Amino acid sequence: MKKLSRVVIAILLVIIMATLLPIQVFADTPDYISEVKIAMGNTDSLKGYIVLSDSNNKPIDLNQKSGGGSFSKGEKAVYLGYKTTKEPQEAITDLALMNMNGGYETTDYDTLMEGQIKNQIIPMIQDFQVAIDEYRANLKSNNRFNNQRAEYIKNALNKFIDDDTGKGLGDLLVNETKFEMGDEAYNKLSEEEKKNHADIVTIFAQSNGKATLLLENLITRACDTEKNTWVDRFKDTTYEDLIEATGKSPTDARKELAKLYDDDAQTILGTWDDLRDALMDYKGAGERLNNIDEDAVEEAGKDFLDTDENKSKEEIVEAYKNFDEQGGKVLDSMEDAEAYLLHEYFKGIKYGDGTLLDFFTQEKDVIDEDITVLYPLVAALSDGQRAGLTFVSLEQLSVIAATDAKGYKAADIDELKETSIYDGVDRSIYEKGGVALTSDSLRKRAAEKSVEEDSLLSKWTIASYVIAGVTALGLIGSAAFAIYTSRMAKCANVCRNAFTNYIDLDGYKITYYGKEVTAEEAVEISTKRMNFYNKASPIGKYMAYGFGAVMVIVTIWSITSTISDMKAHYNTNFSPIPKYMVDEKDLIGYNSKGEKIVLKNQSAYYRAVECNRTKNDEKYSEIGIYADMNGDVGSQWLALYSVKNEIEEPILASSLTVQVNKKDIPAGYQTGIHMFGSDTAFNLNSSPYVWNKEAPTVQVYFKRAENVKSKTSGSVFNAGALALAGGAGIIIGAITTSLSLNAKKKKNKAQTA
Repeated sequence: MKKLSRVVIAILLVIIMATLLPIQVFADTPDYISEVKIAMGNTDSLKGYIVLSDSNNKPIDLNQKSGGGSFSKGEKAVYLGYKTTKEPQEAITDLALMNMNGGYETTDYDTLMEGQIKNQIIPMIQDFQVAIDEYRANLKSNNRFNNQRAEYIKNALNKFIDDDTGKGLGDLLVNETKFEMGDEAYNKLSEEEKKNHADIVTIFAQSNGKATLLLENLITRACDTEKNTWVDRFKDTTYEDLIEATGKSPTDARKELAKLYDDDAQTILGTWDDLRDALMDYKGAGERLNNIDEDAVEEAGKDFLDTDENKSKEEIVEAYKNFDEQGGKVLDSMEDAEAYLLHEYFKGIKYGDGTLLDFFTQEKDVIDEDITVLYPLVAALSDGQRAGLTFVSLEQLSVIAATDAKGYKAADIDELKETSIYDGVDRSIYEKGGVALTSDSLRKRAAEKSVEEDSLLSKWTIASYVIAGVTALGLIGSAAFAIYTSRMAKCANVCRNAFTNYIDLDGYKITYYGKEVTAEEAVEISTKRMNFYNKASPIGKYMAYGFGAVMVIVTIWSITSTISDMKAHYNTNFSPIPKYMVDEKDLIGYNSKGEKIVLKNQSAYYRAVECNRTKNDEKYSEIGIYADMNGDVGSQWLALYSVKNEIEEPILASSLTVQVNKKDIPAGYQTGIHMFGSDTAFNLNSSPYVWNKEAPTVQVYFKRAENVKSKTSGSVFNAGALALAGGAGIIIGAITTSLSLNAKKKKNKAQTA
C-alpha cells in the first residue's frame, strides 16, 4: 500500500466528481425519450425531432378532424415530435394530460409550500443553529484539531455555490444568516453587503434535497468545540455517573435521563449495525487494501481524463468501463480503510473490562435490551453533534474522532469542481402560481361541476325561448279569439234580422239557446250578443297585434342570444396552462406531529410540454408556449405534461405507437399518454374537449424499460454526493491515518525483532 494514500488523494476526488457528474457512455442501451414537443398545423417546427409516424413513415395527426362544427374554429392538425437519449437519467418516465377544467389549484400548492416553510424548514434551521455556531467557533479555535477539521469542512462546503450570492456555503455560513439577523436588519444592508449573508431559509427550502443533506452532514462533522473528542468523553463516563450528576433520586434521575437522551440513543442504535459490520470485517478489509493494484487505478484515471479528440467511440467506451471498474475498487477501498482505521482505533481504547472495540461489536439486540448503555455516548456528544444526529451515522461520528489534524490537512480538495446547490432544480416552481396541485378529490369535484354546467345555451337564452313560446301561445290565442268573436257577431246579426220578421206574430214562440222565447225576446237576445262580440273582437285583434310585436322582439332576442351563446361556446377563453403539475399523492407527507407537509421530491413535478405557438397566434396571450393536444380548436385546452421521475423506468422511444379508431389495446402494452389519476391511455379526441363528437378516437401508447438502474434527478447531489457526505472526503484523511498506524505498527515489530 506504499502509494495508496497518494492514489486516493489524486484519483479519489476525480472519481467522486465523476459520480456527481456522470460521464456515461451507454453503447448497448436502447433509445429513451429525452424531450417531447408538439407542433400544430404542420411539422416544420419539429426539425431535429423524430416525428411520431405511421407504418408508412407518414406523420400522424393526433387531432383527427376533431375541431369541426358550426361556429367552431375549424380543423388543425397536431403532431408529436421527440428526441432520444441512451442515458436513463436524462429520460422521460411519464406523459400525462390535464384539461382546462380538470381539477387543479395553484393556491392549494402555494399554501402547502408556506406550511412547509413554517412547519418544517424553520424548525429545522432553529434546531440546527447550534451546529452552525460550533462550526464558526472551531474556525476561530486555537485547538489545532478542531480548527483543521472546521477548515476542511469550510473548504468542502465552498465547492457548493449559492447562486443568489455567488459564494460558497463554507464562507457564507461564517457570517450571520438572514434568518439570524431578521428581515429588518437584513433589508438595511446594501445589495453587495447582502451577498455576505446566506438566506438559509431559501437554501434549505429550494436547493436540491440532497444538497441540504450534504450541508447538514458536513456542518455536523465540523462540530464539537471541546479539546478532546466525544470518544474521550464517552470512555470516561458511565450511566451511573449521569445518574449521580442529576442530584436526584435514582428513580427520578432515570426518568430525567430517559427524557434527555432516549430519542438520540434510538437514532444512534438505528445505524449501529453499519459500524459493527465494518469492524467485524477488519481482516477482509486489510486483505483487500493490500491487494489493490494502485498503478492500474492511477492509469485508469489518467486514461479516463485524457480528452484526446482522436479517440474513437470504442476507445472512449473502453476507457469509461475500465475507469468505472477501477474507480469502484477505490471507492470500496475507502470503506475498507475506514474499517481498518476504526478497528485499530477502538482496539486501543480501554472501556470497562474490555475495549471500545468490544463495546461496538456487540449485537444490536444486546444494546436494544438496555438502551441506557448509549446514554453516556449521547451525553458525550456536543450540542451541535446531537442536533445533526439525523444526518450522520455512528460510523461517521467515529471517523471524526479517529481522524487527526494531519489527516484533514492531507485531504486536499482543491481539485473538486464548484457546483451550484440549485443544480438540477428549476426554481420557478417556488414562484407563486407557478405550480398547480391536482388530486383525486379536485378531479372528482371538477368532473361533477363540468356535468352541472355543461350547457350550450345560457339561462337568459333559455328564458327567451320560454317567453317566445308563451308569446306564441298568446298570439295564437288572441288571433283565434278575434276570429271567433268576429264570426259570432256576424252570426248574432243574422239571427237578429231573421227573428225581426216574426215579431208581429202574436204568441209565436221560438226555441233559442234551449229556451222558449218570443220573437221580440229573441231579437233582443241576438242584439245583445251581437253588440258583445262586436266589442270583444277588436280586443282580440289588438291582443294579437301586441303578441305579434312581442313575438318579433323575443324572436330577435332569442336569435341574437343563441348566436352569442354559440360564439361564446365555440370561442372559449382559455385559462393559463400551469407550467408545473404535481399530484397530491406524490407530494404530501406528514411530520412526526401529524402536520401535513410538502415533501422535497423534485422529480414529482410534471412540466408542461411546449409547442410551436407564436406571439401572432390567437391563443398565445392566453396559454403562451404550452401545448394544447386539441390544437387550440377544442372546447378547452388539453395540456401534455412530461416528467423525469427517479422512481419510474424510462420510456422506450421505439415503443411509441398510435391507435386511431381502435378499441383494442395493442399487444404487450399496458399504458400510454394518460390523464392524471389514471394509467389508461386516454382518447385525445374525448367528447368533452372537442366539437366534432364523431371524430375518431386517438390513443398514444408507450412501454417503459425494465430493470434499468435508478437514475438521478439531474442534480449533482445524488448518491455520489452522499458518498462524499458519508465519508469520501474525510476518509482520505482516515486512510492516511490508517496507513501511518499500520506503518508504525510494522516499525515497532521490526524494532522488537
